[in-house]
Amino acid sequence: MSLRQRTPPAAASQYGANRSSRPPNPEEEAYNIIPIHNLIADHPSLRFPEVRAAAYALRAVGSLRKPPFGAWQDHMDLLDWLGLFFGFQSDNVRNQREHLVLHLANAQMRLQPPPDNIDTLDPGVLRRFRRKMLGNYSAWCSYLGRKSNIWIRDSAPDPRRELLYTGLYLLVWGESANIRFMPECICYIFHHMAMELNRILEDYIDENTGQPVLPSISGDNAYLNRVVKPIYKTVSAEVEGSKNGTAPHSAWRNYDDINEYFWSPRCFQKLKWPMDLGSNFFVPSSRSKHVGKTGFVEQRSFWNLYRSFDRLWVMLILFLQAAIIVAWEGKEYPWQALESRYVQVRVLTVFLTWSALRLLQSLLDVGMQYSLVSRETLWLGVRMVMKTVVAAGWIIVFAVFYARIWTQEHKDRVWSSRANARVVNFLVVALVFILPELLALTLFVVPWMRNFLEERNWRIFYMLSWWFQRRTFVGRGLREGLVDNIKYTSFWILVLATKFSFSYFLQVKPMVAPTKVLLRLKNSEYEWHEFFDHSNRLAVGLLWLPVVLMYLMDLNIWYSIYSSFYGAAVGLLSHLGEIRNIQQLRLRFQFFASAIKFNLMPEEQLLHGRGMRNRFNDAIHRLKLRYGLGQPYKKLESNQVEATKFALIWNEIISIFREEDIINDHELELLELPQNSWNVRVIRWPCLLLCNELLLALSQAKELVEAPDKWLWYKICKNEYRRCVVIESYDSIKHLLLQITKFNSEEQSIIKVLFQEIDHSIEIEKFTRTFKMTALPQIHLKLIALLKLLSEPNKDPNKVVNILQALYEIATRNFFKDQRNNDQLMEDGLAPRNLSPNAGLLFENAVELPDSNNETFYRQVRRLHTILTSRDSMNNIPKNLEARRRIAFFSNSLFMNMPHAPQVEKMMAFSVLTPYYNEEVLYSKEQLRTENEDGISTLYYLQTIYDDEWKNFLERMKREGMKNKNELWTARLRDLRLWASFRGQTLSRTVRGMMYYYRALKMLAYLDSASEKDIEEGSQELITVRRNNSIDGFNSERSPSSRSLSRASSSVSLLFKGHEYGTALMKYTYVVACQIYGSQKAKKDPHAEEILYLMKNNEALRVAYVDEVSTGRDEKEYYSVLVKFDQQLQEEVEIYRVRLPGPLKLGEGKPENQNHAFIFTRGDAVQTIDMNQDNYFEEALKMRNLLEEYRTYYGIRKPTILGVREHIFTGSVSSLAWFMSAQETSFVTLGQRVLANPLKIRMHYGHPDVFDRFWFLTRGGISKASRVINISEDIFAGFNCTLRGGNVTHHEYIQVGKGRDVGLNQISMFEAKVASGNGEQVLSRDVYRLGHRLDFFRMLSFFYTTVGFFFNTMMVVLTVYAFLWGRLYLALSGVEGSALANENSNNKALGTILNQQFIIQLGLFTALPMIVENSLEHGFLPAIWDFITMQLQLSSVFYTFSMGTRTHFFGRTILHGGAKYRATGRGFVVQHKSFAENYRLYARSHFVKAIELGLILTVYAAYSVIATDTFVYIAMTITSWFLVVSWIMAPFAFNPSGFDWLKTVDDFDDFMNWIWYRGGVFAKAEQSWERWWCEEQDHLRTTGLWGKFLETILDLRFFFFQYGIVYQLGIAANSTSIAVYLLSWIYVVVAVAISLTIAYARDKYAAKEHIYYRLVQFLVILLVIIVIVALLEFTHFKFIDLFTSLLAFIPTGWGLILIAQVFRPFLQRTLAWEAIISLARLYDIMFGVIVMAPVALLSWMPGFQSMQTRILFNEAFSRGLHISQIVTGKKSKSKN
Repeated sequence: MSLRQRTPPAAASQYGANRSSRPPNPEEEAYNIIPIHNLIADHPSLRFPEVRAAAYALRAVGSLRKPPFGAWQDHMDLLDWLGLFFGFQSDNVRNQREHLVLHLANAQMRLQPPPDNIDTLDPGVLRRFRRKMLGNYSAWCSYLGRKSNIWIRDSAPDPRRELLYTGLYLLVWGESANIRFMPECICYIFHHMAMELNRILEDYIDENTGQPVLPSISGDNAYLNRVVKPIYKTVSAEVEGSKNGTAPHSAWRNYDDINEYFWSPRCFQKLKWPMDLGSNFFVPSSRSKHVGKTGFVEQRSFWNLYRSFDRLWVMLILFLQAAIIVAWEGKEYPWQALESRYVQVRVLTVFLTWSALRLLQSLLDVGMQYSLVSRETLWLGVRMVMKTVVAAGWIIVFAVFYARIWTQEHKDRVWSSRANARVVNFLVVALVFILPELLALTLFVVPWMRNFLEERNWRIFYMLSWWFQRRTFVGRGLREGLVDNIKYTSFWILVLATKFSFSYFLQVKPMVAPTKVLLRLKNSEYEWHEFFDHSNRLAVGLLWLPVVLMYLMDLNIWYSIYSSFYGAAVGLLSHLGEIRNIQQLRLRFQFFASAIKFNLMPEEQLLHGRGMRNRFNDAIHRLKLRYGLGQPYKKLESNQVEATKFALIWNEIISIFREEDIINDHELELLELPQNSWNVRVIRWPCLLLCNELLLALSQAKELVEAPDKWLWYKICKNEYRRCVVIESYDSIKHLLLQITKFNSEEQSIIKVLFQEIDHSIEIEKFTRTFKMTALPQIHLKLIALLKLLSEPNKDPNKVVNILQALYEIATRNFFKDQRNNDQLMEDGLAPRNLSPNAGLLFENAVELPDSNNETFYRQVRRLHTILTSRDSMNNIPKNLEARRRIAFFSNSLFMNMPHAPQVEKMMAFSVLTPYYNEEVLYSKEQLRTENEDGISTLYYLQTIYDDEWKNFLERMKREGMKNKNELWTARLRDLRLWASFRGQTLSRTVRGMMYYYRALKMLAYLDSASEKDIEEGSQELITVRRNNSIDGFNSERSPSSRSLSRASSSVSLLFKGHEYGTALMKYTYVVACQIYGSQKAKKDPHAEEILYLMKNNEALRVAYVDEVSTGRDEKEYYSVLVKFDQQLQEEVEIYRVRLPGPLKLGEGKPENQNHAFIFTRGDAVQTIDMNQDNYFEEALKMRNLLEEYRTYYGIRKPTILGVREHIFTGSVSSLAWFMSAQETSFVTLGQRVLANPLKIRMHYGHPDVFDRFWFLTRGGISKASRVINISEDIFAGFNCTLRGGNVTHHEYIQVGKGRDVGLNQISMFEAKVASGNGEQVLSRDVYRLGHRLDFFRMLSFFYTTVGFFFNTMMVVLTVYAFLWGRLYLALSGVEGSALANENSNNKALGTILNQQFIIQLGLFTALPMIVENSLEHGFLPAIWDFITMQLQLSSVFYTFSMGTRTHFFGRTILHGGAKYRATGRGFVVQHKSFAENYRLYARSHFVKAIELGLILTVYAAYSVIATDTFVYIAMTITSWFLVVSWIMAPFAFNPSGFDWLKTVDDFDDFMNWIWYRGGVFAKAEQSWERWWCEEQDHLRTTGLWGKFLETILDLRFFFFQYGIVYQLGIAANSTSIAVYLLSWIYVVVAVAISLTIAYARDKYAAKEHIYYRLVQFLVILLVIIVIVALLEFTHFKFIDLFTSLLAFIPTGWGLILIAQVFRPFLQRTLAWEAIISLARLYDIMFGVIVMAPVALLSWMPGFQSMQTRILFNEAFSRGLHISQIVTGKKSKSKN
């Protein structure tokens, strides 16, 4: 450790184990990380000269003119100077001062080589920081053609000016609150303030006053009041006008609109500086003369999918057209058909279609973006009109030229030269048409050229590109490098070639023959009224519809297949899954120490640099490590310091496993690598690796009795572990026997002599000649007996004496080959010389056992006993699956490629940011004890699920002094609450995980700087200072509960010198954005106390919250506040309080919460961590390696987001959790791996990615926050990053834990949230720009991995609909009977469609990536077994159900909006969900749709000619029936006690009560059916005219049942007159009249005059009977028609209800509305009964409930748990 870091003992104690040694000084100013206000304070961070250098650089105010506002003081610095001049808040200045000093100090510490003078700030550090910080500002100036106001020349560095510019930007940013989401708005503000700063620095004189110039904005809080507030109020007014996000996006300006106003030079003309508050910019959209939408208008329409990804749809449509034309010829192969000139010319019609699609695109642009056109943007309108006219012109040109070809051909009756010439003319026109595409292709092949042209702001290029795309500040220069280009292009060419081949031969070609048959059919007899002649075309269309839909979406299937296998290949090359279990780890462990040294120890300690040669040497070294080539371990054994470092790291990992209770004390001893003691000459491997090795060595010795020493030793040394265990056992036995005998006793001298003889014989290689190998087993047995005795709590010295005597006898009588008599033994010193009778027996008075408190000695005894006795392979150690997984992953990751670790001092600093609202922090006593309706408490559930961890916890508590279990609810309550909370998805679990970074950095800082002497002395100290009754080495001064949480003082921390704390604090800080912490404190909310407890026990933890302060009757002020727990004062202290312009939440809550806390983060990087995440100590060790990735080029750019792998830790709770975990795991590993390489399109999909902090800080932050449109806030950070030229990578050598939803209702709400978010993304400007600005193949990748996935999921369901409705039409119309009954030529295409649909439905869509990833990481057979198990547990039902959820919410969001944040909850789901709750959740999304499809299938079965063949019907409809059953039964199959008869009965009663409960105005949807029914229509209230129109069109489908079926009734008498259909409406009118009559009678008479009500009922029934009898007598009416007609008219009624809901605003005021509500209630009762019927049947059947429980909790069953007790409430008495 260098002297500049060495901290005096006082500082070491203050920040080390004993923090209370220094008396608190309340007058000291509170600080965050470094006390910059007092540079002579005794703080470890101030020992770094770089910190002082940065602070002194800021204080170099020099001769600058002093601000006239406020008194200038000597201690003030440049930031105070800026603050006083420009009116920034003092706490903003303090915050940014520390921010700047900390960053500059860290940057200077990283300099290589170090600067000559470390006490002054290096100019290069400042220059690089200024360029990075102001990079976006410089690009903005260049884009707008404005000169930058950064007046610095690189040739003449000016450090003070550099500091002023960067300081000004940070101060502007730090106080901008919600405006931080608008980076170019901040650029505009900074631009003008920098100009005013320049005028002050250059001593300009104000022309008006003749005085030195002053800023136009100055005074107390001037920046906040005069700059931030006006813009904030504008945003706030717009949000208010959005009616809580329900107004159309086109009616109000969001954050992006206001930001993009600053992409145009008009902002300078209109806004001016100081800002003109009378400008129309500040007028909200709800008033006239306002600035409208800028840059983009979000219109709600499905056409957005076409508009954003038009190139994809053009490709698909043109190929389909060409394929149909070619296939129509009927040739076997397409190239045979293309030999015909007729076919060739017909194929040219694709240009007509292409031009029509261009016209469609231009019309959509006009229709959706017309509101962008204003006086200021007139050229935009001109461009739109011109593009439309030109597109229409191309259609006419192609039509004329195409018609001329055929005219000439008809005239010549042959393909003459003139006709061919006209074909050539057409091709020339087509060439002109596609010239822009050819130019784009050229630039695609040379990507750097395209980037160069787009990034230059030259006017000529803007004019040339004006026609093709709008000029925007983002989305320029997005092309990747040539190598990446080739990789993802090759991938997509392969995918497209496969897709088009498949589509042509198995989709299009087989459909041609049946189409021709139908079209030739002239006299088909229709069984209903035919509106059009030759309406077979409609039948053809319906036959083709499912084929076309599947054709449009199946590219997703091919992408999924190829990406799975490519991802597996990339994973293999990355060496994933090479160590899958403990057995494989044993084989690699001897290289493991070298791998830790190579990867986790700093680069400076290796003989490597950064050149190509050294990279090659690195690669060779990795190969040696990975495959055991050479002897990389040999160096470690000779260098004991490296061995000790490895032991420290490994033991720390294992001790943390013990702290987390995932291993027990015994497993800790088996796994740890003991410090070298007892004079053992070799590395003391963990017992786990040495198991059985000694016994094998003994058996070898017995077998090779006559073999010479060399041969025997050679045999033993072939196994490294065996060699070590033999030497360790020998050395340990020698030390043990000497230690338990009295010092200088005769017995001790005998033992010494015996071992000297053995040592001598080994030395001269005559051991096997001197001693009998056959005696070794006897010695072995006696030694085991001795060690067993010593391990017992109550040791009997007499028995020890007996065993020692027996050992002596064996050694002297049986062990030597040459027998010796007593005299010889005495002469050799192997027998006592005093043989007097009073001397007693040998060893009788010589045994002296160490004190029982000597933990070190007895621990070694236990280890030796384990080595001597272990016979099994210990493959099941550790027992806990999570511990095994973590060890395997960590060890495997060290053999993967990762950057070298720098020293902690030289690593990049980083922060972690977690947004928190009001979730659980720690489970309370009541939460743990309270039982649910089945009598199951949360604690009991956790004890059962985590059975082994509970036992480990009790063992730890007993070791820490717990006498009985009752103490868990008293003295040990905090420990119990923590144990439970660490197994839920709580804030305490997340904080514990993230604080492992701090703990890891402290340990690594110690290892970096400790000298060999420090480490050797430290290891000896750890041996001698054993823990008092403790294995895990906590500092005994802390309370047990605080130990459990903070884990701050492990065994390694005893060695710290003090500087480690300062280093770690400078490199890492953790900010939790607890938005409402202030109000929680005011209300005495327990959450506030728990958050304070977390701060108290984690010194690097900071809490940011929004404080509301009342200043008047209705006025409030809002502040961003940062607090920490002061370890000296032992209380929470406020560090910064930055005033906000108003309430925090204008947009979406979570990004706003992140944004307000973002100003308090520090470092070069920030990791975003959600509330449901966890981290692991062993992974935290690799963080400094990960941050080094920022220095590496990936393609042509360095990364801006480092993607990190996730481990889903909730997979073992239930089958559902497993399915969700498996699906999520395949996406966060294999899926993202492919997106990053080769596709280069990985985005940010939520946490735990690591952001380049300063890059994002200046570009809008780490998420977007506009209401509704940015509901999936995280992914927009990825969109923004890609559009602004960032680079997202993915790294799999490090992982972070993540929790997922575990109950079906939670999962469905999560799926709904994600699907709705994707529906909103479709409308967004980001998706549109990426769809147009990315090259074609990256655009394909982007589409199919974001919104395209959800769109294609919806297409699968639409295919089912199209197929079934088409079949229903063919069956009811009679076309099927007359044309296709004996025609099988369409079955091939149909079979292909059905098979594809079935593949998707079974979940293979998502299952294939899961199988491939599982095979890669766990092996092929386990992966296949897992897949089979999942199928048996109904995973396909779950995935089909999820498909329905995604389809419903994605489609509804695009049509009508209504996306909202859905709090899914993160609790444990084991209780039964009632039928009413399930019905409320799934009635509209699944049940009604399933009943509709089931009805179609039933009607089809009744009237189809094909359906008479049962096998054909089953083959055609099995997939559809599977979907129907899945959608109806999944909520009950995955519901605990879903088929319990008593619960089913109770559920039905509850459902009927809910249906009929009228409630009042304040009734909730959970209580009243009517309230729920109204809420289900909310989306129709906010939808636009097009949404209502489309909804009505879709609802008309229900009238088709009536139209089709009435002609099949007997009463129709085979008539096909339209009158039959019209007369059938009489039935509907009568049915409605009867229901209204009975409802009226019930309301009027049912209560008081009941007899009249009964009379009305009787008369109605009598009338119905008379009518039926009359119909039977006088018409062709049949009795069966009564039941058949229900199939016709019930759908009609439902259709009427749905249409009435659309027109609710008009109908609600009429009398009809009450009738509609009554009818709707009856329909919901009917649907409920239909859904309940199969559930009731299965509940009634015996044994079904237990089978369902087994299916639902199979994973837990296989671990030997008693889940049925949890589900049924049969709680055992053994657990409290």
